Amino acid sequence: MTTARRTDVEFDARDDITLRGWLYRPAGDGPWPGVVMTHGFAGVKEAYLEPLAEAFADAGFAVLLYDHRTWGASDGLPRHDLDPWRQVEDMRTAVTFLRGRPEVDPARIGVWGTSYSGGHAIVVGALDHRVAAVVAQAPAISNYQSSLRRSTPDQVEALLAAIDRDRTATLAGAEPAVLPVVGDDPARPAAFRSAEAIDFYGSPEVAAAGWVNEITLRSLDWARGYEPGAFIGRVSPKPLLMIVATRDELTLTDLALAAYENALEPKKLVLIDGGHFTPYARPGRDTAGFVAARDAAVAWFAEHL
Repeated sequence: MTTARRTDVEFDARDDITLRGWLYRPAGDGPWPGVVMTHGFAGVKEAYLEPLAEAFADAGFAVLLYDHRTWGASDGLPRHDLDPWRQVEDMRTAVTFLRGRPEVDPARIGVWGTSYSGGHAIVVGALDHRVAAVVAQAPAISNYQSSLRRSTPDQVEALLAAIDRDRTATLAGAEPAVLPVVGDDPARPAAFRSAEAIDFYGSPEVAAAGWVNEITLRSLDWARGYEPGAFIGRVSPKPLLMIVATRDELTLTDLALAAYENALEPKKLVLIDGGHFTPYARPGRDTAGFVAARDAAVAWFAEHL
């Protein structure tokens, strides 16, 4: 049973957008080191991240877990619009917010991300001098390369044609086109088609959080130009922990391992046996992957914050 205390918080980001999330505080009095964490691609904070936030808090960290703009409890229109560079800037704003809390030591702030936000953690770690330590779990490294391997040439051609039509339509005043995040209908485009992704996003716990199977088409266009791996050599001298699944078919294991080789010291690699979603704390599933990822992240922040 966790001893952490959780409260609802909100803070303002660029473009007059209010971001909302949860602040976890350890038992006792601060100031404590802090950890900023957020969900991955097209997710919400309720998608199996609460047990990890509680583990960080029980280990003595103040934790800010928040929803990206246009997702979950956070504001932003159009809904389910995913601009990676605005999310990166929002993570930096989250760092500012957490540093400003009186119970937090502003000199000891770490960032944690998973999947798409794992890529953000790398980028923010590289760009923001205020960040003291980074954990990137199953991180997005090259969204372009990942998308090519998930799609046939015909599917890529159709996607680019649809993006062109959407650009024309939105310039004329139309709302951005949308498509499902996950789907197994070959006649209908979707961001992800793998059984693992459909199982994760379609789980009862995600549905209970009010998650909607929808993302703007232009989000996929922006993703194709987002290359977090290009920043990995700039994270040093901040300590970087990468947690990589051995059979990751979404962000791709080999891309993560190659990126790790380009990272500079101090760094550490932890391999989790399984697929992209194995490190999540999902009820009724084997928890070995979650436990391994959790313990590695807690130990990393304990050592470096």
